[in-house]
Amino acid sequence: VYPSQNSAMDDLKLSVSDLPMLSCHYIQKGVLLPRPPFPIQSLVSLLKLSLSCALSLFPPLAGRLSTDSSGHVLISCNDEGVDLIHASAVDILVADLLSPSRVPERVKSFFPMDRTVSYRGHWEPIVTVQVTELRDGVFIGCAVNHAVVDGTSFWNFFNTFAEISRIGERRSSKAPDFRRESVLISDAALKIPEGGPRVTFNEEEPLSERIFSFSREAISRLKSKANDKKSSESDDGNFNAAEIMGKQMHDAHVTSSDVKLRPSFLESWFAKPRGGTGTRVETAEISSFQALCALLWRSVTRARKLHSSKTTTFRMAVNCRHRLEPRLDAHYFGNAIQSIPTLAAAGEVLSRDLRWCAERLNRSVAAHGDAAVREAVKDWEREPRLFPLGNADGASITMGSSPRFPMYENDFGWGRPVAIRSGKANKFDGKISAFPGREGGGSVDLEVVLAPETMDGIERDAEFM
Repeated sequence: VYPSQNSAMDDLKLSVSDLPMLSCHYIQKGVLLPRPPFPIQSLVSLLKLSLSCALSLFPPLAGRLSTDSSGHVLISCNDEGVDLIHASAVDILVADLLSPSRVPERVKSFFPMDRTVSYRGHWEPIVTVQVTELRDGVFIGCAVNHAVVDGTSFWNFFNTFAEISRIGERRSSKAPDFRRESVLISDAALKIPEGGPRVTFNEEEPLSERIFSFSREAISRLKSKANDKKSSESDDGNFNAAEIMGKQMHDAHVTSSDVKLRPSFLESWFAKPRGGTGTRVETAEISSFQALCALLWRSVTRARKLHSSKTTTFRMAVNCRHRLEPRLDAHYFGNAIQSIPTLAAAGEVLSRDLRWCAERLNRSVAAHGDAAVREAVKDWEREPRLFPLGNADGASITMGSSPRFPMYENDFGWGRPVAIRSGKANKFDGKISAFPGREGGGSVDLEVVLAPETMDGIERDAEFM
């Protein structure tokens, strides 16, 4: 599929936020939809036309990566086009994908570019779309090069693709900003390892995946509890978060000696670690999402049965568009994310209360303003490097995506999505992705990927379940 209009855009330079992603898989996200009220071949034709129009509004996505003589990686907006694949799985019902507690492995077949590293965008399409026909529905899966887009840009493109299909007109209500004028654009060149970049985690490790849904009411109670200074912490420092779900539990009180948290390369890639023990200071209001992350941090740490002195890391990807001064446009095209690690000993995570964990996440995020973003850029320029994605020490959690992304706005013309799912890309023990709940109103779905024994543990965890 080629753009409906030829591109007049110059090459775009990959930024300090783009380049580390060359070793990551293509992003794979998609929507499960009801079956359209017209033949599948008509749907394929409609999607081909809509995709062509959308590409003309996002010229870099129809191009290829290139590397100049100075070692700088660029996006050549050369209209080489993208792939659109039509697949059939008419033996599968929508209910087959939604009813099991664990995400069925068959879902992964609905995505193209499986385990494709983003550096391959030099000769592979930057975007590939796959429409899979089910017995009573369709799945539209999209794979986009992660060195070209982050989640914000991915969903802006996907929304535009759906909008054009729905209204039959070439337009975007959220026009992307392709300017390359910020501190993220650097003269530093990334040295590519011989043979090209590879992912930094074991792609073959056994994993379990499940979607955990949290209602607006449950999250509201969780947030209230995390912000209640008087009742959140008992005399011995324990917190019974099961009260949120109307259940009872009794954690053994775990103590640990103070540990010196020395950040490794993995822990300091983009941001200086924060957290650990110390004097309590005033914290801005803990958000619903931070409270939910704190609950997850505690439950996964408990299920992993880590030694009390083991340092755990909760890493969050944050959007820097509004953190920089002056701000980037909300629809800045490309990656504008940095990774913020918060560290604490396993014993502290489990013996302290939910608020204690949430406060540390809150402070890490609150402290990551303009100065921190700029310092992270300088740090990368001093030592250009690829992103070390994974869980090398067995004690890390990485939170990606966002419940704020407009995933359920992808109505292609015959109804909202029934569900959001993702492929195999960038998944390892401890990778969590946050989606908005379909019911809206602040509900959240967490796509949780864990080692099988850890998943078994959190499914038995009264505090989490």
